[in-house]
Amino acid sequence: MAHPKIGNLAPNFKLPDQDGNQVELKAFRNQNPVVIFFYPKALTPGCTTQACGIRDTQAELEKRGVVVFGISPDAVARLPKFIDKHSLNFTLLSDEDHAIAEKYGCWGMKKFMGKEFMGLIRTTFIIGKNGKLLKVMDKFKTKTHHEDLLAELDALGL
Repeated sequence: MAHPKIGNLAPNFKLPDQDGNQVELKAFRNQNPVVIFFYPKALTPGCTTQACGIRDTQAELEKRGVVVFGISPDAVARLPKFIDKHSLNFTLLSDEDHAIAEKYGCWGMKKFMGKEFMGLIRTTFIIGKNGKLLKVMDKFKTKTHHEDLLAELDALGL
């Protein structure tokens, strides 16, 4: 699966958030830059590390006008538990059928403990105010993801 092309409009989506409200990407066009990070599963060690890093830099992201969405194949019911347990301060979206992950090229073959399976591939997308894809981050450590994200935003002038 290929990621959407840099410079093209980011594929639109409409997904339920942690409260069951529908969030549509194009509603942010011409208003805010958007960061979407796809993560495999709420309440797991790597995803928790990554989400807490975003939580801890949320004030800096807000100062830049950046809106953040975490997207996973988790059911809506699981998302509030993740938010509450780790005091997350950004919106989580549910992509249970992984259709949006597929659209963004984040669903594919993975290996874990010697087994191969289809799953979500951890990837972050930076989308400009105009709705165009500016950057795809697919090589990072969960521990430093938030630092890498801020560095990419700096490089993009956001």
